[in-house]
Amino acid sequence: MAMNARITAAITSLQKLSWVRILAECLYGCLAIAAATLATYVLHFPRPLATAGFIYLLIVVVASLVYGIWQAIIISLIADVCLIYFFIPPHMSMAVPYPRDWAALICFQVCSLLVSTLFSPEQRQARDANYQRIQMKTLYELSRGILVFDLRCPPGAQLVRLIRNIFHAEDVAIYDAALERLDHEGTWTPVEQRLAETTFLENGGKDDRSSRIAQRLICLGSTPIGAMAVRGDIDPLTATAAASLAAIAFERYSSYEKETLAESEKHAENLRVAVLDALAHAFKTPLTAIRTASCALLEKGTLDEVERELAAVIDEESVNLNRLATRLLQMAKLETSKVTLHTEPLIVSRLVKDVVADLSDTLKGHPIELYVEEQDQPLQGDRELLKMILTQYLDNAAKYSPPNTPIDINVRESRSELLLSVHNRGSLISDEDRERVFERFYRGTDAKKQAPGSGVGLSIVKKAAEAHSGHVWVVSEEDEGTTFFLTMPRLQVGSY
Repeated sequence: MAMNARITAAITSLQKLSWVRILAECLYGCLAIAAATLATYVLHFPRPLATAGFIYLLIVVVASLVYGIWQAIIISLIADVCLIYFFIPPHMSMAVPYPRDWAALICFQVCSLLVSTLFSPEQRQARDANYQRIQMKTLYELSRGILVFDLRCPPGAQLVRLIRNIFHAEDVAIYDAALERLDHEGTWTPVEQRLAETTFLENGGKDDRSSRIAQRLICLGSTPIGAMAVRGDIDPLTATAAASLAAIAFERYSSYEKETLAESEKHAENLRVAVLDALAHAFKTPLTAIRTASCALLEKGTLDEVERELAAVIDEESVNLNRLATRLLQMAKLETSKVTLHTEPLIVSRLVKDVVADLSDTLKGHPIELYVEEQDQPLQGDRELLKMILTQYLDNAAKYSPPNTPIDINVRESRSELLLSVHNRGSLISDEDRERVFERFYRGTDAKKQAPGSGVGLSIVKKAAEAHSGHVWVVSEEDEGTTFFLTMPRLQVGSY
């Protein structure tokens, strides 16, 4: 309440000052009229009425140019009174006995009004042009200040300081919706400090003349991204333009942040790939030695049954580790900026049968049903990468489907495209997991419970498919099971 009372008192004081200025300007005009009247009497012009009328008209024109039309009208009325009292017989009287004198007075007043009206638009246009020039200058200073912002820091605090200094505002508050941050400077009360946030939440700006507060949404296109509240003598159009420039500052900060994040992720990704590559190579040598030793123990034939089982476990797990290291190496290779495809003519049905034969132990207990629409159609592609894709699909199908359930392999070919799918009767993959199963190291909640894994295989599949300009996806329904798809152009030449 106390704050509102102070604001009301300040506005009343400003209004009083405005009326005082107008009265002072009228007084200056009356003094000029008095000086002209005295000069006409002292110099004894032969035709005092005409002389005084022209001098008065000149004073009215000057007042219209310097002060404004309303001051000129008041001064012209005072000039009329002086003409009647001092220069129209009978002198020193307000009587106008002759019609010709009335005609002269009316002509003087009409001329005064016409001249004031003609000059007033020119004055107003000049004043408006000067005002627009000042506003453009302030907006230019604001835009120039925004260009030198420190993009490492949130723009709100910098904008508040800059707007307050440029527009000489009493108080400024800016709310950044993306950061959920409110910055303010001035003598805001705790309630008034939230005006910017309230403007954003209400999705609308306004101007309050009584409190001289302008509230504006900060929008990027048609999307609100923040809000601004300014208390001071700021034009509504200028406040809207300042809000648009604030949106540019928000967008520059957001773009810089995204660029910095992308650069950091790129460096982290390069480091991760390098580490994986180094670890995979480092694993290869000891794994080879372990595999060699376990094979030698099994072939020696001097082990008892328990020892043979232990040696077989060592041999089997060394094979699994070797396969994982190979996948890591393949992933590191596919993560490089350019992957060279060693393309050659391939018969898809033969390639599928070769992979099934290689995975005979893994697929044991799962009948394989192969459907090929066109037999012996050649496909140009990288044999190792395509075998790796199919191997991963079949390995996942066997791992995540119930024992003794069939696995369906479907190959459809046209002149321009190959479509390969691997279907199993495993558990449902949720919608959320379907979008992410091809991300590196991601494993669904159900997958973690059903079988061990690293989350690497399907990410390699995706990279290998992209190297062939292909696409991979998965469809999973509770009653139908899960199907992984690969589609790619038939002819591949060059590198990716």
